[in-house]
Amino acid sequence: MPRLTSAERERAIGRLEAGDTPEAGAATFQCHISTIYRLLQRFVITGSTADAERSGRTRVTTPRQDRHIFRSHVAHPFRTAAETARTVIGTHQAPFSRQTASRRLRFRGLKNCRPARGPVLSVRHRQARLHWAQGLLNWNNVRWQKVLFSDESRFCIDHADGRVRVWRRSGYRWGGPSLMLWGAIGHNQVLGPVIFQGLGPGPGNCVTAQRYMDQVLHPHVLPFFQAHGNWVFQHDNARPHTVRATQDLLHRSGIQVMPWPALSPDMNPIEQFWDLLQTQLNRVVPRPTTVADLDRAVRQAWTNIPRQASNTLVRSMHRRCQAVIDANGGHTRY
Repeated sequence: MPRLTSAERERAIGRLEAGDTPEAGAATFQCHISTIYRLLQRFVITGSTADAERSGRTRVTTPRQDRHIFRSHVAHPFRTAAETARTVIGTHQAPFSRQTASRRLRFRGLKNCRPARGPVLSVRHRQARLHWAQGLLNWNNVRWQKVLFSDESRFCIDHADGRVRVWRRSGYRWGGPSLMLWGAIGHNQVLGPVIFQGLGPGPGNCVTAQRYMDQVLHPHVLPFFQAHGNWVFQHDNARPHTVRATQDLLHRSGIQVMPWPALSPDMNPIEQFWDLLQTQLNRVVPRPTTVADLDRAVRQAWTNIPRQASNTLVRSMHRRCQAVIDANGGHTRY
């Protein structure tokens, strides 16, 4: 039997005060007579027909469990709220929801944020991005299908830079053993993954122009363009890409390089391909604990990405250019 609405309760009390009997009120509002009696009793005691305040749903975690949730995320900031919800048993003897774990963490002062922020665009950067997008806005999908988009990305044992969110206090940053990957995508084309070798800890832990040429250009890019001579090569303005030796090698090989505005990772569709790779890595159980484990997991995850994904990302280039124009050269949702 449906509950009486607030207006119906007020009308029922009005009819009772006018002389109606509870039986008549029950017949009028098509409810049980006990409903009218309880409504009248509530009105006499409280002077109101509104429902009394209820205690609400019983908390599914105890204060001790709340402390455990907080401490586990302080110790392991890249642990997701969903993982905590699956592993901690609530007071109802069952796992609770991800939203519950998130609320407990926010109540304790933790914020869900990305490990690092991108650089701020200056006026010069915004103008360069806007000019680049306006110049390529008239490209159709056929022309974009002849572009090979490439990039490097670092994948860590605990996270991949900028893709997994971390529960942390303000001022803390986290990292760990990692691999530097190179990859490239185009229409019906995926090159990689190339895992850079010889990157040790310390100042030498970076991709140099020589490593870029020896491990990427010579074994992968040059053979590709020998078989696809009418394609355009895209890479960003990282130092190994712009030094004279790299530029001379590409020029001698007859490879056309697409001009690229600085600080524009949102324009490169391979950034979303890295996200797809991270999604595959997140499904690896147990999680990699060594660099060797991470190497095997990355190679397997790369093969699990649907080949059609690169085509979908390449088709987004016209929308990306339009988004830059709409943002007047600023950051876009990509």
